[in-house]
Amino acid sequence: MNTHSEVVDRLRGAFQSGVTIPEEFRRTQLTMLRSMISDNEERILKALHQDLAKPKFEAILSEVEIVMNELHHAIANLSHWMKPDYVSKNLATKLDDCFVRREPLGVVLVIGPWNYPLQLLILPMVGAIAAGNCVIIKPSEVSFATECLIADLIPKYLPQDCYTVVRGGSEETKALLQNRFDHIFYTGSQTVARSIVQAASVHLTPVTLELGGKCPCLLYGRLNIVAAAHRLVWSKFFNAGQSCVAPDYVLCSTATRDALIPALKDVLESFYTTEPQKCPDVSRIVSLRHWTRLVELLGKTRGRIVLGGEHDQEDKYIAPTVVVDVAEDDALMAEEIFGPILPIITIESVEKSIAFVNRKEKPLALYVFSDESSVVKMVMENTSSGGFCSNDGIVHMTLPGLPFGGVGGSGWGNYHGRWGFETFSHRRACMLRGWALERLNGLRYPPYSEEKLKWLRWTTSAKNSCSMM
Repeated sequence: MNTHSEVVDRLRGAFQSGVTIPEEFRRTQLTMLRSMISDNEERILKALHQDLAKPKFEAILSEVEIVMNELHHAIANLSHWMKPDYVSKNLATKLDDCFVRREPLGVVLVIGPWNYPLQLLILPMVGAIAAGNCVIIKPSEVSFATECLIADLIPKYLPQDCYTVVRGGSEETKALLQNRFDHIFYTGSQTVARSIVQAASVHLTPVTLELGGKCPCLLYGRLNIVAAAHRLVWSKFFNAGQSCVAPDYVLCSTATRDALIPALKDVLESFYTTEPQKCPDVSRIVSLRHWTRLVELLGKTRGRIVLGGEHDQEDKYIAPTVVVDVAEDDALMAEEIFGPILPIITIESVEKSIAFVNRKEKPLALYVFSDESSVVKMVMENTSSGGFCSNDGIVHMTLPGLPFGGVGGSGWGNYHGRWGFETFSHRRACMLRGWALERLNGLRYPPYSEEKLKWLRWTTSAKNSCSMM
């Protein structure tokens, strides 16, 4: 078995050979990756069900189709993305070619999480391949069945000298991180992110971090409470709440809460029946350790469980649960829940809710439900988050044209569509000059004079810029 350093060296040799640079090579690998997904859809669905009991419907939407859409988008736009961007010029450079050229970084590492073990591993890989890099991917060992499947499939569809899979747990990851990469892309927890940043700092390796956080959902003003309940339940309990962009908690007035609870009850029963544990559309918690953490949170909360709360250790099941009378310092507010538990905090005004949100770390996503555009605008303009969506949850991350990523504690950098291509590219400033206008260029040569300085300032002034290519 090759050591990690041998694997990295093999890929670095392939990159330095220039094999990944041509557009046709990149396009071929993206096409093969697309074939890998379409050819093995049933195996993917089976693995996801083994790991998380993901319903076929949710697995196809959030793992298969989102990846296929990303691949279609990248293949269709690759030629455009690779073209240089010409910039405006001043009089001193009007005969030069001045442009930004995208160049691949080299050998990059993508470390994926367990909650969407295909999507959140392959989507950044799409951007890295499109940008012309060699890629090492490290699937999460927690989602074991999907990890095994990816390790089996990647070598069958992509050249191993350019793209490879490294498996293992935390110790293997630590050993892998001792190598020098040209970029590291990590999706997961803040705790692990800190160790990754420390390891990357040894080699001054740039890092993209997708970390999640406690995503708030504010409900204020006039509101279609039934529609709000449907969208809130779907986005919160999709994948049993194990989504980095799931609404983590709700902020609303007492009157809105009192109208929302019965609506949530009706929607939960219509979605998952009165016996959700028997419903095939309810995912399970990924591991006993994560199940125990969530059940302990329910035991510690001082809030009142009004819906759900049932759990089964053997089945790793926790019912979709709603908790009210939750205080700001409650156990449910101490960390990202990452499970099917929804706290509701009552705050009577949107202004005070905005202040509440701004006391916390900036979240990966922020949601506001309101029929009043003024409320939506107020929340959007007075808060900060990785992404923002009104009157729905999660769906903003499905559009390849929008950047996906956090801010502050919820992450550094972004990807999806062109944004992923840019993340894994170096934007190289290029100026191609000839020997014309040497007399004009002579203004910068010694001996210096006030007259030369005056003319030089005039020719280089932004006021004398032009758009000549």
